[in-house]
Amino acid sequence: METISFNVAPYKINGHLVLPLPQDASSKLPSRSQVMVKGTVDGYEFQTALEPDGNGSHWLDVNKDMQAAGVSAGKSASLEIEATKDWPEPEIPQDWQAALDADPKVYAFWNKTTPLARWEWLRWIDSTKEPSTRQRRIEVSCSKLLHGEKRPCCFNRSMNCVPDVSKSGVLLRADGTLVSTGL
Repeated sequence: METISFNVAPYKINGHLVLPLPQDASSKLPSRSQVMVKGTVDGYEFQTALEPDGNGSHWLDVNKDMQAAGVSAGKSASLEIEATKDWPEPEIPQDWQAALDADPKVYAFWNKTTPLARWEWLRWIDSTKEPSTRQRRIEVSCSKLLHGEKRPCCFNRSMNCVPDVSKSGVLLRADGTLVSTGL
């Protein structure tokens, strides 16, 4: 895969440090939906999933380790990334783990899916702030897995699914307005 290099300044929104990819950098990635990348930010090595911004580009949720390495809001960061097909196991939230533990058949089907599919299931479950909707999505996920569905359906994978930093599936700017790429 091709190495993509660029500089961009991250910003804070609702407790997240968001690093939006320039459109020309994002266009070199293989998908408009979630993409696993590896690379460096200001020399700090990482591997993570980039989220779509809902406008045909992507953004990076700058984690605490990246921030400890010096990545901060308003300060230009230098990135070198490349897409990878190597999807690590996702971190399992407690409520989803409890549902898996409660039904060995669901757990068995979960384990038969690929790591990419597991990331997509969790992305769909996590894409709501409403606890009752989240619980319903967990129940639906269990049912769909039991019926042999390997991936969640019925949601736009190119939309931003992180409720804290988006509105109607589109990434917010630091001032709370929607990011627009003019597409």
